[in-house]
Amino acid sequence: MVEQTPGANQNITDNLDQLLDILPKTLRSHLLNHPQRNVLIEVVMDLGRQPEARFPDLAEYLSTDPISREDLDYCIQRVSHFSGDNRAGIERTLHRISAMRNRQGEIIGLTCRVGRAVLGTTEIIRDLVESGRSILMLGRPGVGKTTALREIARVLADDLLKRVVIIDTSNEIAGDGDIPHPAIGRARRMQVARPELQHQVMIEAVENHMPEVIVIDEIGTELEAAAARTIAERGVQLIGTAHGNRIENLMKNPTLSDLVGGIQSVTLGDDEARRRGSQKSVLERKAPPTFDIAVEMLERARWIVHEEVANTIDSLLRGRLPNPQVRAVSDSGKVTITHELPAVAEPTPIESAPSGWRSSGRMKPVPNPVASAKSDLNEFQTLLDASLQRQDPYGNTLAFTAGPNGEDLPLHVYPYAVSRSQLDQVITTLNLPIVLTKDIDHADVIFALRSHLKHHSKLRNLAKTRQVPIHTVKSSTIPQIARGLRRLVNMDDPGTPELVDLKLFAGSNDDDEIEALEEARLAVEQIVIPKKQPVELLPRSASIRKMQHELIEHYRLQSRSFGEDPNRRLRIYPA
Repeated sequence: MVEQTPGANQNITDNLDQLLDILPKTLRSHLLNHPQRNVLIEVVMDLGRQPEARFPDLAEYLSTDPISREDLDYCIQRVSHFSGDNRAGIERTLHRISAMRNRQGEIIGLTCRVGRAVLGTTEIIRDLVESGRSILMLGRPGVGKTTALREIARVLADDLLKRVVIIDTSNEIAGDGDIPHPAIGRARRMQVARPELQHQVMIEAVENHMPEVIVIDEIGTELEAAAARTIAERGVQLIGTAHGNRIENLMKNPTLSDLVGGIQSVTLGDDEARRRGSQKSVLERKAPPTFDIAVEMLERARWIVHEEVANTIDSLLRGRLPNPQVRAVSDSGKVTITHELPAVAEPTPIESAPSGWRSSGRMKPVPNPVASAKSDLNEFQTLLDASLQRQDPYGNTLAFTAGPNGEDLPLHVYPYAVSRSQLDQVITTLNLPIVLTKDIDHADVIFALRSHLKHHSKLRNLAKTRQVPIHTVKSSTIPQIARGLRRLVNMDDPGTPELVDLKLFAGSNDDDEIEALEEARLAVEQIVIPKKQPVELLPRSASIRKMQHELIEHYRLQSRSFGEDPNRRLRIYPA
């Protein structure tokens, strides 16, 4: 069957009648008269359940009677042999019949998927196909990756007269049977006996048949990724698809990350770390990407194109959003290309601290210290909300940004030798987008005490093997932990005045503790830092002085205790 899509200048060949012929009579007659038969996606038949037809916008039952063993046998007898991946086909068509089996190996369910050859789908990336560079197609199942792959193979073989070989593992690209479907044009097809042998057939195609282009569907194993790199290094153009919706998914997949260059943990020197403004332990691309171009198929008519995969990966690893092309096809068939830069919200300006000093130099308690602490926390939350508002290149507003090496937030942190209760207190109070994990396999970063890490070579080697960066703190105190965690989520900007949440340093919400901390805060912000003069605080108990010491350390200043109890007090020194 051939039809013309409205306004898009695309021909569709689906051979739908041949798929309906394998279905039981009651289902076939229902679908033959269905108003949406031309957009049918698949028919699902599960033993003991009602048969279901799925369309782009809905799914409906085809019969009130459940599927019987006889119905399944009727279909099975009319298709070819099921291969090792439980897939079969119909000779000279693109349809795919997939089986579900029970523990004894008997088929108890079938998914009959409609295969269509859509001519003209490559117009959206025609210039990229003609460039001779390798292209990787990404997208969710059903978005049309295999359909686009089939059309690209035809264009390269028929229009550009190149030697094209298709590695057809499940016979989805060129159809079932020994004679390939006409939709691939002059391209040649190599079938794969078993899915696990796909990488061997890929190498065999290059060595035996001198192709200029290799087309591969569903690169899914480490061996296949390695074979793809070998082929690319021999100067052959690669056109392939991989499991993954976005390029970020591929980066996080250790099996397939080599397709985009691979990711490794690198320790920078002090000068280089300062020049970059980053941590000493960072993630970097290991090698040139196997594929030069990556295409994210968000929708059938709207694709995201990363023209330089290497630049995209480097940007993501440095915590920057890439700037890819957005290509769309209108109803009239016109292709539009735009660049959508993500918009970053400006941080909320920070108000200066209130004054509270008298001419005598003695500190008066603020009228409502608890309310002042809450005000600081609200200002901090406003700044946090503003800094976390991002838009991705696809026009979607995100409620998070990236971690220091491109990780999605919330950041999963594996703590080592750092007080977990203090970590929880800082994360909860500052509302940081961080989750603590006890499983290093699921961690984005290791947060460790520096002195303990030096003697734990096993943890360092494990982090290096699994490419998990390590961030350290000098001591397990609230200021050090707060500064380290804020640095992890790119919120520790040395050029920006810091908002202090006194609840971080207080053991409770006791008014005396908050008052003493407020006294220290105002002393630092009103005298020590701007006037560069030392200041002595009022006498306090040992526990409260400890809290004040930690607060002073937060400002990167030094303080010492003087006098004898009960008149022992803190003296704060300028930097």
